[in-house]
Amino acid sequence: MRRMRLMELTDLQGPGPGLFYHLTDAQLRSKQEPEKGIFIAEGPKVVLSALQAGYEPVSVLIRRKMIDGPGAEILRRCGDVPVYTAADEVLSALTGFKLQRSWVLCAMRRPRPLTAEEALRGVRRTAVLEGITEPSNVGAIFRSAAALGAGAVLLSPTCCDPLHRRSVRVCMGSVFQVPWARLGPDEAFPLLKRLDFATVGLALMKDCLTIDDPRLAAAERLAIFLGTEDTGLAEETIRQCDHIAKIPMAAGIDSLNVAAAAAIAFWQLRSGDTAAPESSI
Repeated sequence: MRRMRLMELTDLQGPGPGLFYHLTDAQLRSKQEPEKGIFIAEGPKVVLSALQAGYEPVSVLIRRKMIDGPGAEILRRCGDVPVYTAADEVLSALTGFKLQRSWVLCAMRRPRPLTAEEALRGVRRTAVLEGITEPSNVGAIFRSAAALGAGAVLLSPTCCDPLHRRSVRVCMGSVFQVPWARLGPDEAFPLLKRLDFATVGLALMKDCLTIDDPRLAAAERLAIFLGTEDTGLAEETIRQCDHIAKIPMAAGIDSLNVAAAAAIAFWQLRSGDTAAPESSI
């Protein structure tokens, strides 16, 4: 086994450790060539999920106490990438917050982006996210997709990056399990129609279907469109969907957080061959 390159830190100013705190998510990402960009995975479970999925580590920032404990497997899998560490009091002073018990960050290379058609290969249920810009919501939707049978996630050009640090943390590594792709402008409906997907948009409209309408769950392939909480789906999207559906709710409540609505939709509209989960995510 290759020896890890362990470096004791006194500051975060150098080009190596500096990428963990001095570069924003936008700076880490290369829009022209995404596979040359970097993202940050946080926490042992998330980092291990990325490594198991074949993501390439660049460097690690880890509590000293983690090196011979829960972090040992991470470091073994990372090979000879630089590993930065320090005592807790030093890292707390450098980062400005109290460290969690199992604290580790791993900078990783972004993969080659999938095309939407590649992401949908063999998939019977997919989510299509339109203009969702809050990373926590995107992360929660990925987690529900992995747990509840949505086989892929497609994102409009205006959606936030699923590999944003907060999104990766919230999804607990599900973004490494669920295929995803970013759609081009006006690409969604022609692609989904060509691949024989029925489409349903979640929106509050008079006389629309309810989410438990049996015609929806019976669809062989189904794309579920989800929009922002403030404005919902665009009028043009609603016009092009085969169906519009809403989640029935008690009087006085008109909507749910988009991540909560997504989880309900994935469960209600799961395909008949969706296997029961083997473990919790």
